[in-house]
Amino acid sequence: MNRMTFLKDIKFRRPSITQIILIVAGILLAVGGFLFTRGLVTCWTITPLAGRPPASCGTVTERLNGPELTNNEGTPVPNVEDLPPPIAIPDSNLPPAWDGASRISVLLIGLDYRDVLANQGPPRSDTMIVLTVDPLTKTAGILSIPRDLWVNIPGFGYSRINTAYSSGEGAKLPGGGPELARKTAEQLLGVPIQYYAQIDFNTFVEFIDLIGGIEVYNDEELRLDPVGQGKDKIKLTCCGMRQLNGERALAYARFRKDKEGDIARANRQQKVILGIRNKVLSPENFPVLLGQAQQFYEKFSAGIRTNMPFDTAIRLGVLAKDIPVESIKHGVIDYSMVSLNETTLGGENASVMKPLPDKIRELRDQVFTSGGAVSPLAAQSDLTTMMREDAARVRVLNGSVAGGLENVTGNFLIAQGVQVTEAGPADGGYNSTVIVLYSPKLYTMKYFQSLFGVTDSARIWISPNPASTVDVEIRLGNDWANNNPMP
Repeated sequence: MNRMTFLKDIKFRRPSITQIILIVAGILLAVGGFLFTRGLVTCWTITPLAGRPPASCGTVTERLNGPELTNNEGTPVPNVEDLPPPIAIPDSNLPPAWDGASRISVLLIGLDYRDVLANQGPPRSDTMIVLTVDPLTKTAGILSIPRDLWVNIPGFGYSRINTAYSSGEGAKLPGGGPELARKTAEQLLGVPIQYYAQIDFNTFVEFIDLIGGIEVYNDEELRLDPVGQGKDKIKLTCCGMRQLNGERALAYARFRKDKEGDIARANRQQKVILGIRNKVLSPENFPVLLGQAQQFYEKFSAGIRTNMPFDTAIRLGVLAKDIPVESIKHGVIDYSMVSLNETTLGGENASVMKPLPDKIRELRDQVFTSGGAVSPLAAQSDLTTMMREDAARVRVLNGSVAGGLENVTGNFLIAQGVQVTEAGPADGGYNSTVIVLYSPKLYTMKYFQSLFGVTDSARIWISPNPASTVDVEIRLGNDWANNNPMP
């Protein structure tokens, strides 16, 4: 019988339902047993085994004994638990974290109460004050900017500086009105301003009342208008220390119905700031208030709009405690630093204050530098010494017709102690040399003014840029090519 005949004679019986069920159950049990056994062996941790369990086994609570993984160079590959925690990607609108050693500046913003009441669109700012602190020298400064100052608002052109806030809010820019106001003030002063804080009226009043009021020295007879309708005027007599609760402090800070207008009001506002500083930082109050900082933050956060992180605010408060009041400088951009002009704004005649840049820079130097414009160092005639102490990084660009002038000038400056880090061609031709200031290296700027004969303020470009690889840029013009004193 051949094989084919044998196969034909075999008859296969169809399995019963019971047999099919038993066969399927057997297969499932076999597969399940295999998977269970593999998982038990693969993820075994009761006794040490060689190798490392896969990620599917879950979190490994103890390091297993066995050979370590290494890369191509033989360096052990770290375990997951040895790796640093993931780095959070910062919000693009936030400034760089404060390192605790660099100068830090904050723009305080108060809104125009008339605009708030009218509710006819984004309000203008009524108050702009820059607070600055230098941790290294333990000094601070307060600089007030008048609301009618005529400035270039980034992206919107020239207008009163108090419209920067409303423009930023109306255009829904990143950071809104406070951020555009910060950029505008930074551009005006030519120094970095990292943070802003806009505080509403109710929050201001509640905070003053919470700390038990403040004291200010008043040297004038005043009748103040409190915020709100149907309230009697507040009479403040001359002359001496006066206790102010929240409502009185707000009315005092807002008053400007005298011949000095915004300038006198700025001085009153600085008195209020110092009054708050003295009350909060007093030895009997500061430890208590610091311990309650988190509660204050939760209570007042709805009325304070800021880009300053909470921990930075705490560190700044602790730093401020160590700065004596005599080391806090004051400045107000007043009528001696502006020219009064008439212009058209929104189709209507408007009185504005056009800044005199050199005057404002002198005030800025006094407030933002440790010695100020009248310090012994500044009084010296040796600008080279002051320039070297600035340690500014300098870029030299050639915009003249003389080929290679950037290299010759760069080597000359290096010999004088200038840190020339970059050199190359300018973006075009320049008849006159231009100085571009990216960081507040003020003595370096003065040195270059003297060296290159830059007497016209229009040839000094203030362009704050923390990301710049240099602090100062020199764009050499034909005037330097024809009249330079280099050997």
